[in-house]
Amino acid sequence: MEFRGAFTALSTPFKDGQIDEDSYRGLIEWQIEQGINGLVPCGTTGEAATMTHEEQGRVIKICVEQANGRVPVIAGSGSNSTQEAIELTKMAKAAGADAALLITPYYNKPTPGGLVQHFKAIAAEASMPFVIYNVPSRTGLNLLPQDLKWIADEVPEAIAVKEASGNLNQVAQVIEYCGKDFQLLSGDDFTVLPLLSVGGNGVISVISNIMPAAMSGMCKAFFDKDMDKALDLSLKMAPVNRAMFMETNPIPVKTALSMMGIFSGAEFRLPIVPLQEENKPKLEKVLKDAGVL
Repeated sequence: MEFRGAFTALSTPFKDGQIDEDSYRGLIEWQIEQGINGLVPCGTTGEAATMTHEEQGRVIKICVEQANGRVPVIAGSGSNSTQEAIELTKMAKAAGADAALLITPYYNKPTPGGLVQHFKAIAAEASMPFVIYNVPSRTGLNLLPQDLKWIADEVPEAIAVKEASGNLNQVAQVIEYCGKDFQLLSGDDFTVLPLLSVGGNGVISVISNIMPAAMSGMCKAFFDKDMDKALDLSLKMAPVNRAMFMETNPIPVKTALSMMGIFSGAEFRLPIVPLQEENKPKLEKVLKDAGVL
């Protein structure tokens, strides 16, 4: 299975404390209409950390149903508990997801050997394509390229990595260690274009929630060798990228989706709280300047 282009790390709308299914289906349909290459429910941006397992399963199932085979679905199903990750990945597989996005265990800080055993255990119980997720800022653990190679060698299901270290030297080494057939996806919207230049396949993106055509268009332009267009789109997205992280993700992006009318509101679950009032006009200005509003 090949993952190529822009995949949206979908924001999850809540209404009165529940999943807002209509708004979620609307977001997915708009994403596909705008030319997105794939969808990723239940990631960090989707606030999976504050969902029950039942809710995660429902969100994944909705995404698979709405996509209806038009684009691939990579479902977030990771955990710092191996047994919990097994159960979530079984659920993602049963829902019909094309692959599982599996974060390295957070807080525990396992050794490289522990990481290998973690992913082997998941594969033994729920074999499907795995996208390993390296995000040191969230987990407290940086998955080095040589250790990723160890995982890929021991776990055939591990066919790709979402790299969010922001370290371009490390990113470049992924292909060096793991080979050109191993798929490299950016998990950092600020570094997509340089990641593509060192052999990357695409991105699992936050900003594509609100600018799917721009992000997928940038990836396409790069693959079409239209570097001027790719750079122009990268520069257009740059100020919006910064705005998406003016506060903790997914606060700004969900607020933007509400401003755009795609979500009926910007409801969060504690400990995430709404965007600070003083930041709302700043976000609105950035979105207007970029033509999003």
